[in-house]
Amino acid sequence: MSGTGVFSEHWDRYEAWFEEHRSLYLAELAAIRRLMPSTPVRGLEVGVGSGRFAGPLGIGIGVEPCGEMALLARQRGVTVLIGTAEDLPFPGACFDVILMVTTICFVDDIRRTFEEAFRVLAPQGCVIVGFVDPDSDLGRKYMAERNSSVFYREATFFSPMEVDGCLKETGFTDPAFVQTLVPEEPEGSVLRGFGRGGFVAVRGIRAE
Repeated sequence: MSGTGVFSEHWDRYEAWFEEHRSLYLAELAAIRRLMPSTPVRGLEVGVGSGRFAGPLGIGIGVEPCGEMALLARQRGVTVLIGTAEDLPFPGACFDVILMVTTICFVDDIRRTFEEAFRVLAPQGCVIVGFVDPDSDLGRKYMAERNSSVFYREATFFSPMEVDGCLKETGFTDPAFVQTLVPEEPEGSVLRGFGRGGFVAVRGIRAE
């Protein structure tokens, strides 16, 4: 996964973002929660970061390449293994849900990332991917400012259609999209689909 060194050097700035932009964070969390199964599951977050999503969503295991971020996630009650999205340290078919939030823009190989998610998911398990839509107002802002951003200067932003295509090519089915951070909608609104919201989440099902 790309950008690990950046998070090691600037973990405190990463953490500060969640406090300074708490309403945005809570909206993203609500969007992810909308796609989560209603029953308890064996969950894994890939690129768990500091555990800001895994913790509140009840996902007990994470994979993270950055040791400093992993330590923060452990302090939030998440069991974290050091590793990358393209080479998950687990046997096949051992999870019901795999979560990735703003992870795919930092991976070296998105196809391999989804293949690994498919491998470690049990049949009928699901992957939930949250990301910034580059064609949204928020995405265009990030793109315009990327050269001055310590986090996003090396990121690759994928459109919803690109993510959907990669998931289907890997074998995931029944895509379900939600979006939030939608201009002219009440703060924290979560809507179906994509095309208006700055933050998009999609759920795909692992085929038999």
